[in-house]
Amino acid sequence: MKKKVLLIAALFTAGISFTQAQMTSKKGTPILPEAGDYALGFDATSLTGYAGNLLNGGSNGSLQPLGLAIGATTITGKYFVDANKAYRGMLQLDFGSNTVTTPTQDRSVGAVSGDMVDDEGKTSNMGITIGGGIEMRRGQGRLQGVYGPMAMISLGSSSTDSTYGNSIDLLPIGTTRTTTNKQGSTFGIAIGGFAGVEYFFAPKMSIGGEILWTININSTGSSETTTESYDGTATTSTTVEGGSSSSFNVGTTPMANININFHF
Repeated sequence: MKKKVLLIAALFTAGISFTQAQMTSKKGTPILPEAGDYALGFDATSLTGYAGNLLNGGSNGSLQPLGLAIGATTITGKYFVDANKAYRGMLQLDFGSNTVTTPTQDRSVGAVSGDMVDDEGKTSNMGITIGGGIEMRRGQGRLQGVYGPMAMISLGSSSTDSTYGNSIDLLPIGTTRTTTNKQGSTFGIAIGGFAGVEYFFAPKMSIGGEILWTININSTGSSETTTESYDGTATTSTTVEGGSSSSFNVGTTPMANININFHF
């Protein structure tokens, strides 16, 4: 991590001091962004990690993603007010589910040894992160230094629903099992600044790296766990509410990412 931070910092210094004249391609196409340009980008961390794994033969070659819940699926956008200033935004949507099936002995009437039924646990998760900021840049060559303020808001939730192949009245009296487990909804705010570099390897196409420092405020709502039990006569469903939490942190440890951008 320290090596990544030092490398990006060194490139950032070079980007600020680089004063090469405005460049164009052989066809006369401007290489650098101009007033009125838009840019679309994505986090290339997964690509660099994959390349690293190919080179070292391992699975630990990936870089850490940038900031609050930002990963390889993050989409970024920019609008350039002029060649040295842009408004930027980011969006990440993370929806998923995972089902685990566990075979268990069938206890129904008429079942014989070896008959099996399935218990299933389905976990669903949702995560949304949005952010925005102002980007300033220095340098007129292919290597540009970028910096500015940025803020992000993140929302998330997760729950697991369990279904069972055997009804609970077929199990020993006093059995208790979980039917629903809802994790507390999460909410986070990150406010800070970023600095990094962007290298234009082709007209209006660049690869860059950034470091972000933030002040983070996070909260997690109350969780809920629902269980069912059987006392030999009736089945009872019980819901228990868990605690909530909150935290405040000034990010003294920088976070870094690699990104690819397309300007048009």
